[in-house]
Formats: sequence, C-alpha cells, structure tokens
Amino acid sequence: MNKVSKRPVLIGMAVMLCSLGTLHGCKNFLTDAALPQGTLDQGTLGTKAGVEGSLIAAYRQLDYSNGVGGGWGSAASNWIWASVASDDSYKGSTASDQPGITAVEAYAWSSPDAQGDLNDKWKATYEGISRSNAAINLLRSVITAKPGEILPVDQKGIEGEATFLRAYFHFEAWKMWGNIPYYREGDTDFRKANLTQAAAIDEIIKDLDAAIALLPVSPRGGSVGRASQWTAKALKGRVQMYKKDFAGALVTLKDVVNNGPYALESSYDKVWTGIFAQENGKETVFAYQASANDGEPNGNNANFGERLNLPNGGSSSPGGCCGFHQPSQNLVNFFGTDAATGLPMSLTAPTTWNTNNANLDANLKPPVDPRLDWTVGRDGVPYKDWGPENSTWVRDVANGGFYEAKKNAAEKSSGAISTVGWQNTQLNSVNIHLLRFADVMLLLAEAEVEVGSLPNAMALVNQIRTRAKVRVQGPGTTAANMAVPYGDASVTWANYNISTYPAGSPFFATQAAAREAVRTERRLELAMEGQRFFDLRRWGQVETVIPAYINGVGGGSEKTRRLYLANAATVGTKHTLYPIPSIQIDLSKGGTGGAGLTQNPGW
Repeated sequence: MNKVSKRPVLIGMAVMLCSLGTLHGCKNFLTDAALPQGTLDQGTLGTKAGVEGSLIAAYRQLDYSNGVGGGWGSAASNWIWASVASDDSYKGSTASDQPGITAVEAYAWSSPDAQGDLNDKWKATYEGISRSNAAINLLRSVITAKPGEILPVDQKGIEGEATFLRAYFHFEAWKMWGNIPYYREGDTDFRKANLTQAAAIDEIIKDLDAAIALLPVSPRGGSVGRASQWTAKALKGRVQMYKKDFAGALVTLKDVVNNGPYALESSYDKVWTGIFAQENGKETVFAYQASANDGEPNGNNANFGERLNLPNGGSSSPGGCCGFHQPSQNLVNFFGTDAATGLPMSLTAPTTWNTNNANLDANLKPPVDPRLDWTVGRDGVPYKDWGPENSTWVRDVANGGFYEAKKNAAEKSSGAISTVGWQNTQLNSVNIHLLRFADVMLLLAEAEVEVGSLPNAMALVNQIRTRAKVRVQGPGTTAANMAVPYGDASVTWANYNISTYPAGSPFFATQAAAREAVRTERRLELAMEGQRFFDLRRWGQVETVIPAYINGVGGGSEKTRRLYLANAATVGTKHTLYPIPSIQIDLSKGGTGGAGLTQNPGW
C-alpha cells in the first residue's frame, strides 16, 4: 500500500533527498567536480520545492528517525517518558534488554543508562526545532531572491506550519525538562541559558499565537497531517492547561470543541487503526503520519518508534518481537467497573479496586470498561482481528507481566504492515495520535471543573463514556466481526459494563470529586498514549501517585507484582522534571560566549 501520494507531508528524508537531488540535476555527478554533488545547501534548496522539503523534514522529526536523535527515547508517543515512567506500563520484554529504559522505570534518571535515552530525546527535540527554524529562514531567503516563486498564501502557510512545529517541539522539551532554552530563526549562538518554566511556556504560547494568525482554517492544499489554525488552537488550549491558565484555556478549548472541524469517532475501535479509509478521521487533531511500503527500503517512515511495542512471539500474533511497553496490572485493574452502576471502581471502591494480582485472562470476567480490550492485549481475548491472544505472545511474563500493548498494532486485514525492514512485521502505518479530540474534550472538562462549571464537565465526560459503549471487541476472526455492538451475544471473554454519570451524581457534586472523576476518565480514555506522567506532573501528583503505585494503592502494590520495583529509587520532588542530559550541559558551555545550561534542581 503506497501512502505517499495521499500523504505529501510524510515523505521521509531519504525520499526527499532523492527528489531534491533530481531537481538539482545529477547528470554530471561523475564528471563535474566543481561543486560537491548530492549536497543540500541554500542554493540547492532555494526553490519552492526546497522550502516544502525542508518543512517536511521538520514534520518527519516528530518520531524516531535514523538521523539526529535516533533512539527509542525519541518515539513520537513518549511511551518511555509518559507510560513506563508512570503507573500505566512496565518496560516489559526481558530484564536485560534496553537497560536505559529499565533505569527510567526504576526512577534512576541520572544513571548513565538513562542518560543515553534522555539525550536521544533532547537531540531529537532540538533537531525538530532546528529544522523548523531552517524552514523559516529558507522561506524568507527564497522570497527575497525569487519574488513570485512562492505564492503569498503559501508563504503564510509555510511559516505558520513551521512556527507551529517549533512551538510543538519546544513544548515537548518543556514537558520533559521545564527549564529549557528557546530558539527562534534569528538565533546564531546555540549555547543559550535555560529560561524558567514560566518564561518558556510563555514563549510557546507566543509562537502558537503567531501560528494561529498565519495558518489557514483547513490544512494547506488539503494535505492531511498538516497543521491548520484549529490544530494550533487545540495545542494552545493544552499548553494553557499546563500553565494553569484555566480561564484562558476555557475560552480556547470551547472554541475548538464548539466551532472546530473535529468530532468523536463513532466508536472507539476507529480511533487507533491501520485501516487507510479510517485514519485521519474526524477525531484526529494532530498525528505523526506513519507510512509503510512507501518506497523507503527499511520501513523507517512507519511508526518506527513503536516497533518494540508489539507482541513478541506466536505465529498468529501481529508482532514477532519485542514485547516492550506492557500494560501494568494497576492499569488493567483500573478499568474495573462497579457492577451496579457501571462507573469506575477506582471511584466507587477506592480501597479495593486494585486487589486482583491474577492474570485477567478470558476466564476471569469481572465487570470492566470495554476500552480495556481496545487498549490491552489479554490472554484468550481477541486481539483486534488477529483472533485470541495466547500466552506465547508475551516475551517474559515474570519480568513484564501478562499483558500486551494494543493501540499501536495494525489490524490483520488493514494491509498496513510493512513488507520491508528488519523484523518488518514490527512496523506499520498506524498513525500516532499526538493530540486527538477526546483529549481536547477532557481538557475542556478539566477547565470547566477548575472554574466551577461542574455540570458542563460531567456532560463532556458522559459524551466520552457514551462513545465507549457503542462497539466492543468482537470475536476478531474476520474484519467484519472485529468490533460488535455493546451487549452482543458473541462476547464470551468479558463482562463489559459501562454507564454515564447520572444527574445528581456524587462524583460531580463538589469540585474535588469532579476533579477526580475527570482525571479518572483521562486515564481510561488515553491509557498507553503517552499522556499519563505529564498529566500527573501538571496535577502535582507525581510525588504521591507513583510511590502509591509502587508501594500500595487500592489494595495492591506493584513491588509485589514486579519484584524489581522494590528496588526503585524513592520518587520525590526532583522527579517532577527529568534531568537535562549532562552531555548537553557540557556542550552548552564549550567554546566562548553563551551562558550554557543549568541542571534541574535535585539532579
């Protein structure tokens, strides 16, 4: 399946270089030694095609790249930094594989092993910033040198997209490190001092406002995946929530929800999908546009950053390696619902919801939220349309538990799996949601709670829960029965049970109760999507939720389930921010000039 023709913003760097090389002309490659051939300089790129190619290169940096910042730490989904570092997932796989991620899970973030993955994330993020700034500078150069080469509408759109991407990459850095340097297109000294968290987030919002003013209301040229004015507004609302500007976020997010082009998908199975006709659906606000079988010989344009996170074995499984990012027992138990009300057990039974230590396979049928089986692969339970999962799919139960990641897997019938590359079945074209409409709605619900509009918050949450009830995991023996209606008689492996909050619900009677209900819904809806740790951070709960997850909450503790967690470092105030990679601090102080970086407190 060739997706490049319908995804012009997702051409990989290798393809882009070939295209630009063709534009430049290679007929004298062997005989003309006057200039280096095949290089990309301002002369080579000084065309509209070159500017567009530079912008594409900035989009490409959203996920793991085999260029600068290549490494699992740079995965678009932040599965290491937001899931493994939270209560959502274990590292998984085997104890010895990827020791850097093991160190992240153990909260030993200043260790040499963790430093390598942190440095990959830093390099990838600032490479994205560099590419965004390069696209702006090249655009302005071409406008000056070749008036009329780029139409005014495209000039605005290109600068708007690059400015949006610059804000996005800086926000990625801000979520990780808080106190970060901020780089714009005019900067020439790259040894700048950190800004404070407050100053840096203000710069991000400044860039998003600039992008909103420049961008069209629909993706430029009708190209899916490109940022539009609404994309920038949605991200601005998220950033305002992190800033705790709840009144400002309320205005921004209401505008996006009430007037924007987005809506919830009709059923949850259509949110994470490799089916070409369903990707970039009405719920997609911004996503990494994964592309398999597009001519890139190693499959690197697929969702490469997720390639470790599929079932490890079993001839009937969609993976073949490597079994990382395994859902935690705590997360699986969190999907439990109250038999009488269909509401989350974590709210109705806060001291006992997490008592189950056993494999929640198809033989155990406590009431559960149906989103469990769109999020988690369970033994004996159908895995999308691949048929029932079995124990051979898990690489090392003793280390990583019983369960498998599921959202990032392609449907067997989708044709989205790569046919090239090492262990090609690990790669697919399931887009990685970086911001989706359900997330925006729940951010708005939070803002409503914080300004005291509890009925509005409950109405938003109930829309999310209503959608969760439409279709559930079906037998999965064919594409047609992968998803079936809630209550369908074919479901024999689970007791799906979910309801909305009724009028007068005690869980929306006070601001504190409503706050907890909305936060609960975020975990259920966005589980394993790279949001959890950063949510805990902005809620000020890292220092309470993570120690409780390890030592005991709701009647269960992870250190008794995954024994290695008994040796995890004590999580404290310093863990609200990741340590800045020491090599980046050293590099920032090299040479002359430049104030250099300062390490985050406690590290």
